[in-house]
Amino acid sequence: MKSQWNPTEAAACENELSLRVYTSRLLGSDPTLVLHGGGNTSVKIVEPDLFGEDQQILYVKGSGWDLASIEAPGFTPVRMDHLLRLAQLESLSDSEMVNQLKTHQTLASAPTPSVEAILHAVLPYKYVDHTHADAIITLTNTPQGEQRIRELYQQRVVVIPYVMPGFDLARTVAEQFSQQANDQTLGMVLMNHGIFSFGDDARQSYERMIQLVDEAEQYLQKNSAWEISPQVQQREVQPQRLARLRKEISDVAGTPVIMQSHRTEQELSFCQRTDLEQIASRGPATPDHVLRTKQLPMIGCEVIDYVGRYQRYFEQHAPLARTPVEMLDPAPRVVLDPSLGMLSIGKNSAQASMVADIYRHTMKIIQRAELLDQWQALSSQEIFDVEYWELEQAKLRKAGSAPAFQGEVALITGAASGIGKACADSMLQRGAAVVGLDRNPAISQLFPEQAFLGIQCDVTDTLALQQALSDTCLKFGGLDMLVLNAGIFPSGCDVAELEDASWRQVMQINLDANLALLRESHPYLKSAARQGRVVVIGSKNVPAPGQGAAAYSASKAALNQLARIIAMEWARDNIRINSLHPDAVFDTGIWTPQVLETRAKHYDLSVEAYKKRNLLGCEITSHDVAELIAELCDLRFSKTTGAQIPIDGGNDRVI
Repeated sequence: MKSQWNPTEAAACENELSLRVYTSRLLGSDPTLVLHGGGNTSVKIVEPDLFGEDQQILYVKGSGWDLASIEAPGFTPVRMDHLLRLAQLESLSDSEMVNQLKTHQTLASAPTPSVEAILHAVLPYKYVDHTHADAIITLTNTPQGEQRIRELYQQRVVVIPYVMPGFDLARTVAEQFSQQANDQTLGMVLMNHGIFSFGDDARQSYERMIQLVDEAEQYLQKNSAWEISPQVQQREVQPQRLARLRKEISDVAGTPVIMQSHRTEQELSFCQRTDLEQIASRGPATPDHVLRTKQLPMIGCEVIDYVGRYQRYFEQHAPLARTPVEMLDPAPRVVLDPSLGMLSIGKNSAQASMVADIYRHTMKIIQRAELLDQWQALSSQEIFDVEYWELEQAKLRKAGSAPAFQGEVALITGAASGIGKACADSMLQRGAAVVGLDRNPAISQLFPEQAFLGIQCDVTDTLALQQALSDTCLKFGGLDMLVLNAGIFPSGCDVAELEDASWRQVMQINLDANLALLRESHPYLKSAARQGRVVVIGSKNVPAPGQGAAAYSASKAALNQLARIIAMEWARDNIRINSLHPDAVFDTGIWTPQVLETRAKHYDLSVEAYKKRNLLGCEITSHDVAELIAELCDLRFSKTTGAQIPIDGGNDRVI
């Protein structure tokens, strides 16, 4: 591990707090040190209060901030004198501790201070850094972990036995640090938890962290416990199996979940170890990981067995909890299977990705600990105490309602522009993971959210559709909503002039491709987490066809009839299908300014008047259609199937 300190960048920092931000970001940029909100940093600053009197303030990382992207507002100022007095108390509940921290911060708008604020305060150094470095966790989570740490660092680190984070840990450090610290002290190791470094300036504290972790990495290398040689047998994955497994997990979670598949050499090699069940069933790398991954992964795909084990785990440890607790959902967050690889589960795509990142590091930590000696995690009671920590229980009670489509997956054809793009945006805004198909290669970069997967795809290619559905399952676990939007509107001509090739092309895209996608999607929609839903984008031309549009009108009418039949056939599979018939949606690719102007002149109208040429005198936009699509997929329409709904502002011919 090398220092990333840059003198030029550091010189641009205006004050001690900005230096604190700078080195915090350096730490956060290395995932082998901290992951997804992990770790803590602080700085002690003397500054005048409202009355001009100097006071010592601890600026400590606030709750909800990530070291990789933290800014100055992410550090909460708390009065040092009060923190030091709190450290002298014999006992303090964690909820009261948080109350004391919040009521003694000097900026009301600042985030809640880290629960480790008191611990940072009692360490007699200006800058304090805390990480969960992989190499340190590897060493401490072995039977001889403390001995190895002491042999490696001698008198340069203070070693604290594991104590649950919060007031008890701060109290323990306050008592033991002064007893062990000496002139050589550079840092502090909390067994099974992480490592601290500190110093009189930001660079010293940061580079001490890098030095200490680098020594741990070199120790593992010298003891042949660093390089991991993957041994992999590639096995085919059936995407429908993934969809069924996601459905089972969603059922026990009580809510739809996103399930991501991970099949790199590292992940498959770990999942195919002969001792997988033994080593993966000892617990997480650090206790705070349990909040993301639960205590244990699910080995294989027996969901009911996993749920039973989790219930027994809860029943065993709940009576010993510090405060009364209610069981969380028993669904796994990590699945390890020799064929499927690693599956990560979350309420949304971001959570599932976090789980995957954490467990990738856990895999390396476990395997290196096994190479060194033996992987040994904390006891299940100690892990339970963190999973059911009163502070975490309080967060759950305060959590607001989830977005309407959280944990669900929507696939939208023709998603690169117009109605399809607007629909993807509406679905994302409602919390769904979205897969967009389009011939336009721009689809792959259409939305920056990790909850979006854009696939360049010709919908007339059935093999491409099958691959897209497989990719959907690998990325998100299954399929809940299907929006059939892709289609073409050829230039108009009378039937007497309609060529066979033009007719077949329209039918192939507007009808045959949709039939193929519906057929291929059926087993996935049947395994939807909540209820399979299909929305067909029809046309005003279905109830009111126009001259010169025979192929288009016939293709949309046939698709509409197909949807009606599917409504009858798929209801038994809890899949509903409804059709929307838009008209005059002008903010799409086929309606260029020139075309609009030409059509408006044909009716002797201005462009604006032409756009509102309906009974209500309103303009219909792609966003309007997209919002109605989303509403059709929502619970409000959960008892509606086979419906045909116009969105045209009122058309006298349709009415």
